[in-house]
Amino acid sequence: MPKTDTRPNILFFFPDQLRFDWTGSNPDLPLRTPHLDRVQKNGVNFSKTVCPAPVCAPSRACVAAGTEYDPCPVRGNSDDYPTDRATLYSMLRDSGYHAMGCGKFDLNKGTCTANLPAWGLDGKRHLREWGFSDGINNEGKIDGANSGRDNPQGPYLQFLEERGLRQIHLRDFANRRGKQATFATPLPDDAYCDNWIGQNGLDLIRAAPADKPWFLQINFNGPHAPWDITETMEKLYAGVVFPQPNRNDQLAPDEHVAIRRNYAAMIENIDRWVGRYLDLLKARGELDNTLIVFSSDHGEMLGDHNAWGKGKPLHPSASVPLVIAGPGVQQGITCDLPMTNLDLTATFLDYANVDIPNDMDSRSLRNLLEGTARAHREIVLSGLGNWRMAYDGRYKYIEGFGDTPMLFDLDADPLENHNRIADARVSDRVARLKAAL
Repeated sequence: MPKTDTRPNILFFFPDQLRFDWTGSNPDLPLRTPHLDRVQKNGVNFSKTVCPAPVCAPSRACVAAGTEYDPCPVRGNSDDYPTDRATLYSMLRDSGYHAMGCGKFDLNKGTCTANLPAWGLDGKRHLREWGFSDGINNEGKIDGANSGRDNPQGPYLQFLEERGLRQIHLRDFANRRGKQATFATPLPDDAYCDNWIGQNGLDLIRAAPADKPWFLQINFNGPHAPWDITETMEKLYAGVVFPQPNRNDQLAPDEHVAIRRNYAAMIENIDRWVGRYLDLLKARGELDNTLIVFSSDHGEMLGDHNAWGKGKPLHPSASVPLVIAGPGVQQGITCDLPMTNLDLTATFLDYANVDIPNDMDSRSLRNLLEGTARAHREIVLSGLGNWRMAYDGRYKYIEGFGDTPMLFDLDADPLENHNRIADARVSDRVARLKAAL
């Protein structure tokens, strides 16, 4: 049946734990992301973006619900998203989109972390309730290794089992436990999880009905720790030297460089898949009518301030990349307004011609993307547990994290080394940001 619904397709890359400054657009790092650079050249790069909550489940739940952290039903990684609550995906599906997803959804993270059956061996458990028409929800890195020790509990470990690779993978992860290990995985390239996820997404597009617009969210497991890479990926940054982390006395310099080489290789591998999707859309004649979005659920401290992972209000943890291109979107623009990727929810609904619910906190970026507006939010928010953060694109105010509130001037102090909360010269800025919380 020929396609009569001309609304754009939506392709959303949503990798796990990719910090804001680790893309090829950063001249201070020897990174290669040519395909993301291509999307940026053809669209808008939002250079000052935070996530609503810098840990997997709450961040992804906020985007699914379109709400800030405080009204979000998921408070931490021990919570599941309620299956009876509407999502971005159900609203798209109900409007006529073929809504698809693959990779690590983390909408039932509480079940996952409790090592209870969470995914189904086909990865389709709860997809309908969450609003998807089709997809494959797979295990995250740690959840898969923990749940699949005796038998596969999800589609990726089941895939490895069928290939005779599950025990090899589990032994590899056991050798990494409690370490910042950087040795290569023994898995072949086509069995590496991000490559398996990338191929699943291409297959979903090819199987989508031709008479409907489609939405696809690709939740790569990387570049989340552990720093497992294939032997092919290991060669990408061999011999390349990276800057040392800010304020870290935990590891030797060569250990930090090794970790950063692996992190960079994981990012470049994800970028390679971005290129494969762009090539597929071009071959299908869909590139000009597809909104393409690249972001991440949260960042990675990567050793800065003697910290690793996420969960903190500091920029390496809370700030993420955000690049958008597509029909009607301005090209080659960098937007320095304070931004939150929470606003992707309303943006997707806007492009789908779906009314944005009044109780959503998300605000559409469409007018900004198309150049018909120059203003958006003055202040963006993030929070987790007891701390809250407000950011206006220069100053960041934090309370509930540590013994005293914090204020950082990211223009003068981008590494967030100097707390200016006691500086009377910025007291008005503190009051304004505090009021926004």
